[in-house]
Parts: sequence; C-alpha cells; structure tokens
Amino acid sequence: MPEPRRRLDQPRSTRRLRLRVSVDPELVGQVSERLARFLGTGRFLFWQTLLVITWIALNLFAVTLRWDPYPFILLNLAFSTQAAYAAPLILLAQNRQDNRDRVSLEEDRARAAQTKEDTEFLARELAALRLAVGEVATRDYLRGELEKLRKDLKRRPTPESIREDARWADSP
Repeated sequence: MPEPRRRLDQPRSTRRLRLRVSVDPELVGQVSERLARFLGTGRFLFWQTLLVITWIALNLFAVTLRWDPYPFILLNLAFSTQAAYAAPLILLAQNRQDNRDRVSLEEDRARAAQTKEDTEFLARELAALRLAVGEVATRDYLRGELEKLRKDLKRRPTPESIREDARWADSP
C-alpha cells in the first residue's frame, strides 16, 4: 500500500522516544543552595586539601597503588568535573538569593510607601485637628470669660439693693 502524500504545510510527526521526567525546581534549588553553602566552608576546603595531599602522596610514593601517575590527569579531571558542577550550582544559589532579595526589596518598598501614605494622612489629620482646636473655646478662654461674668455679677445690683435704693429715693 503506498504511503499517503504528506502535506507541506504540516510538520512531520516525530517518532522519537520522549521521556517525561518531572523535577521539582524548588527541591533542586534547595539542594543546590546547600551544596553551594558547603562548598564555601572551611570544612570542605580542609577535606578537599587532605584528599589532594593523600592522592598525590599515594601516587608518588606508593609504588603498588599508582592509579594516577605524575601529571595527575585523573585528579585534574576530578577537579574539572567538580568545577563544572560547582559553578552552575553556585550560580543557581545566587539567582535564588537574588530573587529572594528582590521580593524582600519590593516588600520593603511597598511597606515604605504605605508608611509614607499613613504619615501624610496623620499629618493632614493633625493639621485639621489644630484648625478645629483653634475654633473651639479653650480652658483659659472659658476661665477668663467666667471671671468677667463673676465681676459683672458683683457689680450688678441685687434685688434687695434695688428695693433699698427705691426706699431711700421715696423718702423725703
């Protein structure tokens, strides 16, 4: 049976084997950060230095154990492999830290903007209260007005004094 004609405007179907591997990016990021932190410690440097000294000593002096003679090509390969994996892990850890720093900075900016808005609102409210207090009678003002009224009441004649004055005026 002849093969059907393919249309030129449609892509060919691929017959590749596709493996679907799901990787949790958060887990990879956490592992890379732990590894990057460990690579930067004194403990790692101590153990790596001890391993290199042992490697070189065994390959130089132990005649029966020479698996990597003098140019130490296998040791260089191990260092190259370590560097090939360490650099991307460190970069991944730095990128994750940069993302956390960016989120933190955005939150700080938002918090600072909200604080500024709150401060401006409180300043406006305080100014409005000052204006309102300026229109309200203060304690000193009320005390002064009451004192004036008291003096006026003392000077004002009482009903008895008016009657007495009237009696003196009526008498010949």
